[in-house]
Amino acid sequence: MALLPILEFPDPRLRTVAAPVDPARVTSPDFQQLLDDMFETMYAAPGIGLAASQVDVHQRFMVIDVSEEQNEPRVFINPEITARDGEQVYQEGCLSVPGIFADVTRANTITVSYLDRDARPQTLQADGVLAVCVQHEMDHLAGKLFVDYLSPLKREMVRKKLAKARRQAAA
Repeated sequence: MALLPILEFPDPRLRTVAAPVDPARVTSPDFQQLLDDMFETMYAAPGIGLAASQVDVHQRFMVIDVSEEQNEPRVFINPEITARDGEQVYQEGCLSVPGIFADVTRANTITVSYLDRDARPQTLQADGVLAVCVQHEMDHLAGKLFVDYLSPLKREMVRKKLAKARRQAAA
């Protein structure tokens, strides 16, 4: 297993719309290794979700584990939200926007269809933090970041804060 580099805002590659994964590829050893590497990267960051786009793989899949014990890994390949209900505001952070948190309004309950790690079709109804995480990671697959929900002024402040942090880290 290996830690993968995570792209950070405002890297333009984060704006790439991910292409669907060929279901025939899902069970291949290289794809399974990539999933393992993504879980290792996500847990080490530490985070609860990681979209392939964040590690410069522009295909429609993501890994999630919202459990406290990090023992409920979930793989979503070619996910599609088929139903949304209600509304919730959740303070989100992002591995691609380190150290920044903001309130984002999302659906409270979602139904998502996807392929699992073994290329089997699944449907999941999710609410709470799992629903937020699925929607957040699916935004990445569409080339969207949680900072896009902020005002242009706040988004620019985030960009400047991250640039300053990178300069200080390089010094």
